[in-house]
Amino acid sequence: MPAEPETPLGESPAFLKVLEETSQVAPLDKPVLIVGERGTGKELIAERLHFLSNRSEDAFLKMNCAAISEALLESELFGHEAGAFTGATKTHRGRFERADGGTLFLDELANTSPLVQEKLLRVIEYGEYERVGGNRTQRTDVRLVAATNEDLPRLAEAGKFRADLLDRLAFDVITLPPLRERRTDILLLAERFAINMARDLGRAMFPGFSRAAQERLLAHGWPGNVRELKNVVERCVYRADADSVVHEITLDPFDSPYRPATTAAPKPPPAERTPDLPFNLKEVVRDFETAAIHRALETAKHNQGKAADLLSLTYHQLRGYLKKYEILNKDE
Repeated sequence: MPAEPETPLGESPAFLKVLEETSQVAPLDKPVLIVGERGTGKELIAERLHFLSNRSEDAFLKMNCAAISEALLESELFGHEAGAFTGATKTHRGRFERADGGTLFLDELANTSPLVQEKLLRVIEYGEYERVGGNRTQRTDVRLVAATNEDLPRLAEAGKFRADLLDRLAFDVITLPPLRERRTDILLLAERFAINMARDLGRAMFPGFSRAAQERLLAHGWPGNVRELKNVVERCVYRADADSVVHEITLDPFDSPYRPATTAAPKPPPAERTPDLPFNLKEVVRDFETAAIHRALETAKHNQGKAADLLSLTYHQLRGYLKKYEILNKDE
């Protein structure tokens, strides 16, 4: 029998409401979308949905869609046939195939391409898909739980996410409150993390936090939410004496009087003068855009997500430019 997942901890009304919603939707064989800022515990809620469902005896697989390249994401989700591409020497079973009968959790769903979104929609609607490089229909019985920290309805309105997929995923939406809205849970969570860290260090007990340390924990805004709190607490526990109450809370591990000064950013080169008239505007725009994209890709070491950030584009907008100017084909 699979082990029970870690129980999400909290007593605040906002968090208790999330647990109630999770328990209510868990038994239904419907997709669920979990929304929340980074570090709010979306994966814990997904695990709890699976544990409380009728699929708890079967597989619970998870995948971060932002942690893998677009080229491999389709193969990882749906599998591939031998010979589908260079290096594919044997058939690969994807996550949907391996999670058959169970639950598949997809984190960072907003990072998926239109092609992957189209195939996800088909799986949700019909339970069917094809492996990459295959033409035989595969069937699967998987409950899909997805998570994002993006505003998917706004992305759908802008044409950056499939509206029909969003409709199917959003049978129910569980929105996790940030830690700053769970003030009464901060010390409760901090105590748990501290006790666990003391146990990992082989200590007999955790002596507790001083009043000043508690006030510092409560006063912080926690932009990284529960994950940030866990890191801060574990750091302060291991730095403290085993038998001493924790007095000092280091929120920023980089804070030091010897921290290197930020290197001044190089001055941008002077703007080039526009060509003398007459000129072909389309060619000038094309040359500028391709040069800017190549420069961003080189700076980002060809990480397309980081290159998109450097150009103030979304990942999918950058992919559109790469295809428009055939930069993708030339580089790859």
